Amino acid sequence: MRRRAWVAAAAVAALGGCSTSTPTAAPSAAVVPVPAAPASAVAAAAPVSCIQLSGIREARVVDDRTIDFVMSNRRVLRNTLPNACPSLGFERAFTYATSLSQLCSVDLITVLYNSGGPRRGATCGLGPFVPYTPVPKAR
Repeated sequence: MRRRAWVAAAAVAALGGCSTSTPTAAPSAAVVPVPAAPASAVAAAAPVSCIQLSGIREARVVDDRTIDFVMSNRRVLRNTLPNACPSLGFERAFTYATSLSQLCSVDLITVLYNSGGPRRGATCGLGPFVPYTPVPKAR
């Protein structure tokens, strides 16, 4: 089996001013919903099931359910796991094992704990790889 470990950089932009509460208004005032600013732009291209291992330049863990795979051609493919993977967002490191030259949506990743020496954590399934374009930060 071929093993590779990816340790992702801890550079994640924080979204400021986000709120999930709905505003209350006086009975005579009309409430107009204000759409939230998009955190990302997902391309119209269809998701793919597998990506070539040789094409992966970097893997960036965003949170417990999201990993961005930066490919050698600078294309970013976002993988949203079907379920949250405990400690993935905190540790920002994972490993996987595959006998193929591809990483697929049916493959499993395992969280790597870095404190006290490398240890294995939760094992979680991947989802489909979706083309993703980050939205530039407003200044």
